[in-house]
Amino acid sequence: MGSASSMLTQYDIEEVQQHCHHLFSQQEIVSLYQRFCQLDRNAKGFISADEFLSVPEFAMNPLSQRLLKMVEGLNFKDFVAFLSAFSVKASVLQKVELIFKVYDSDCNGKVSFNDILEVLRDLSGTFMSDEQREKVLTQVFEEAGYTKESYFMLDDFIKVFGSSGIKMEVEVPVD
Repeated sequence: MGSASSMLTQYDIEEVQQHCHHLFSQQEIVSLYQRFCQLDRNAKGFISADEFLSVPEFAMNPLSQRLLKMVEGLNFKDFVAFLSAFSVKASVLQKVELIFKVYDSDCNGKVSFNDILEVLRDLSGTFMSDEQREKVLTQVFEEAGYTKESYFMLDDFIKVFGSSGIKMEVEVPVD
């Protein structure tokens, strides 16, 4: 798996399967590898931000810049591990952990008022002014018994999202 142009061995496939907790079949891993090689245009063995943005569904996502911080420079094994949170077989906990990472933009292990405000800005774009976003979020925090100084840990996200039946599924086309 050193370079993107090399072929996957059975050992490589099994290693990737183990790395992603067996959320993808061997056939899906081979299909993902083919897609990875298409994205890795310079055969460097990892995918750059520009290469990720060549995927229209990724580029159109309002959270694409935030997701880019998480995926830029991933090798194939880590690419599959990242995508595993979107697998039908992924647990709710795996999905919630990814959501938490999206909100925790400074990677300090907690989500603050400002972290949520940044995500809200990404999602609402020019539809709302900064003042409107801050007012809405302040009101939501206050109604929930929180202040602007409050922060949320992963456990808080698990409590909120854990029983919500989150659907974050991507189908991996298998040739």
